[in-house]
Amino acid sequence: MQIGIIGAGIAGLTCAYELCRQGHTVDIYETAPFVGGQASTFTVQGSQLERGYHHLFVSDTHIADLMEDLGLSHQLKWFESSVGLYYGGHIWRFSTPMDLLKFKPLPFFDRIRLGIWTLILQRTKTWNKFESVTAQEWIIKHMGIRSYKVIWEPLLRGKFGDYFNKISMTWVWGKIYLRVASRKKNGQKELLGYPIGSFEEIISALSDQILSSGGSINTSTTVEKIISNDDSVTGLKIRDARGTYSTIEYDKVVSTAPSYILPFLAQNLPNEYIDTLNTTNYLSAVLLILVLEKPLSDIYWLNIADRTIPFVGIIEHTNMIDNELYGNKHIVYITNYVTRDSEIYLSEGSELLKTFIPHLKKINTDFEESWIIEYYHHKIDAAQPIVKTNYSNQIPDHITPVNGLYLANTSQIYPEDRGTNYSVRLGKHLSDIINE
Repeated sequence: MQIGIIGAGIAGLTCAYELCRQGHTVDIYETAPFVGGQASTFTVQGSQLERGYHHLFVSDTHIADLMEDLGLSHQLKWFESSVGLYYGGHIWRFSTPMDLLKFKPLPFFDRIRLGIWTLILQRTKTWNKFESVTAQEWIIKHMGIRSYKVIWEPLLRGKFGDYFNKISMTWVWGKIYLRVASRKKNGQKELLGYPIGSFEEIISALSDQILSSGGSINTSTTVEKIISNDDSVTGLKIRDARGTYSTIEYDKVVSTAPSYILPFLAQNLPNEYIDTLNTTNYLSAVLLILVLEKPLSDIYWLNIADRTIPFVGIIEHTNMIDNELYGNKHIVYITNYVTRDSEIYLSEGSELLKTFIPHLKKINTDFEESWIIEYYHHKIDAAQPIVKTNYSNQIPDHITPVNGLYLANTSQIYPEDRGTNYSVRLGKHLSDIINE
């Protein structure tokens, strides 16, 4: 079959790779001038770095299996993670149960209560019973109001903004349950994985396999319309980098674009299906990446539980990956999840840097602006679906009402949170559906 795929992110590339292996001819169309989607990379200090921070958990078997298929297993390395929480003007380590016991902002009884319920969540294998209750309601009831106010509410507000009190407890369960598999057998330190050479190694290997199988990857190319006849897909109308329009016939089409894009491309979708597509709300990720002369901290992942600070997390990449890869410099991601009409989203990188610098001094009182060698500013739209209660009821089917048209995007990853591992699973699943 001739198959067209909209989007060259991990799901689209994996789907194309699997379909090519099965003898189909696949063309991928990507609006951006690069491939890889949220895992795409760019050059920093002579090495490749992800536009948005990435790592793998031990439980991420789908992408590990893909790397083995691609001959890349030797490049996947595992590192002990270091997690912290900034609260009350202090960085608290949050990597082990002992760290929780030392967390003095909570009374001792609340620390024990939080630890017990975290352990229960880690050992609870079914997510369904959490779906109809908000995280706010469940956490207050079980972990206590102080744990919620000190830890969970700031984190939920930072991650989901005004939606913080509407988020399903299933999302929190997923974060806790699925991460326990990344801990050592003694239950202590978490292990995180990273492909040495960056995720570009996976992206390039997938791309090479697709091209060598007779497929094509067309960047800077926009799909203007999904063409159908008698409720069956027949092809795509595209506009290439030169602005030239063309129509290409396809037997099947897969869209990996965010759900709200599909009604603009496929104009004969039933209203009921369009309503389902438009039910999902998204937040965009806004990232400022700093290249520093000195480390900001000794922690890889620092959650910010202080809403006076205008960012929600600091991921210091070189506290996990050897900074020799980046000319002995230190790589720091400063992250936010926001709506597209927010001040942070609309601000230029220079404006964000000016705003953030005084707050970086709170994280490290020795920090000086002179440490900054260079910085990069990236926006990733539709980075985080809003996972409200009873979310499973609003997930659109992969098989759309238009015969031969399929949908595969991050809003359909559930109950797990979106990530490269589950995008690999999604792409492979779509290839299986198409071949049924």
